[in-house]
Amino acid sequence: MTAREDARPPPPGASAGRRQGHRVRHGLLRALTLAFFAAVAAFGVRYALTVDWPGVGRAITAMPPSVLLQAAALAAASHALYSCFDLLGRHYTRHRLPVRQVMAVNFISYAFNLNMGSLVGGVAFRLRLYARLGLAPAVITRVMTLSMLTNWLGYFVLGGAVFLAAPLPLPAGWTLGTPGLQALGGGMLALAAGWLWLCLRARRREFSVRGHEVVLPPARMAALQVVMSCANWALMGALVAVLLQGRLPYATVLAVLLVAAVAGVITHVPAGLGVLEAVFVTLLAHRVPATQLLGALLVYRALYYLVPWGLATGLYLWMESRARPPGPGGRQGGRRQPERLRSPRFACWPRPPHTHP
Repeated sequence: MTAREDARPPPPGASAGRRQGHRVRHGLLRALTLAFFAAVAAFGVRYALTVDWPGVGRAITAMPPSVLLQAAALAAASHALYSCFDLLGRHYTRHRLPVRQVMAVNFISYAFNLNMGSLVGGVAFRLRLYARLGLAPAVITRVMTLSMLTNWLGYFVLGGAVFLAAPLPLPAGWTLGTPGLQALGGGMLALAAGWLWLCLRARRREFSVRGHEVVLPPARMAALQVVMSCANWALMGALVAVLLQGRLPYATVLAVLLVAAVAGVITHVPAGLGVLEAVFVTLLAHRVPATQLLGALLVYRALYYLVPWGLATGLYLWMESRARPPGPGGRQGGRRQPERLRSPRFACWPRPPHTHP
């Protein structure tokens, strides 16, 4: 068979069949997501009707000031660390925005991401603010993608280690069980290790995935992503553990928080409202009174979600008030715009079409 014969186009109905299969899979995934969300919502409503809310209030007011101060410090440390994720993108794309501006944009987008969802916070606010500061869309996309990859790479490493080495004691009657949770942890670690191995050892650094060119980052960059993200997830777990005042081992609290994070992503609920509480109560109510759990989680929401959201709103309005449209000659507010694209030869995201390093 000649090369021309081998490269003949697919039958006329093949592409239509693939599109139909994609629509069916998308519909099934959407139906399963909605069913899961409905189940979580039903559980939350049913449980909320039985909660001793006065008891929850007493649990909150009984927290010592020293506990609240420690929790506030951990929340601040986590947000400060996450605000450095975009600095990796700054180094990677070699754009010239000042460090303080990059951290401010990262802080604003993360706070809105937590409270309003990734499309609003993680994407829309970054696009808006970075564009106002003079970055090109291709650079913004690379910075966003690197930040998201950093977050979930550390999640796989830390979550896999916790599920494998210190599996969560599940309530009686759960079908998953400890072996299943350990298998899940091993799979997460294997995926993360495979990515790191590729970054370290792969001779071929460029791949094509569905028409997009993907270039592996250096191993040192990938390792730094893992360290920063693992530290951030660990700080979040420490924050909840401090608010629970030693009633549960730290590893258990961290494991439940990691499970709740994925549940919040699956349900697409802004701020994971109700999902976080439902997961903690379902997995830990047999070990800690529900009033203590809910009291700690409500304070966690206030310190980690609401207070930073308020600060981010004020910072965003201040940045918008100081922003001015580009002036003549490609200048932003009378100043020369930062360099738009000086990308190195490596990247861990798809390159936009017609963009060269």
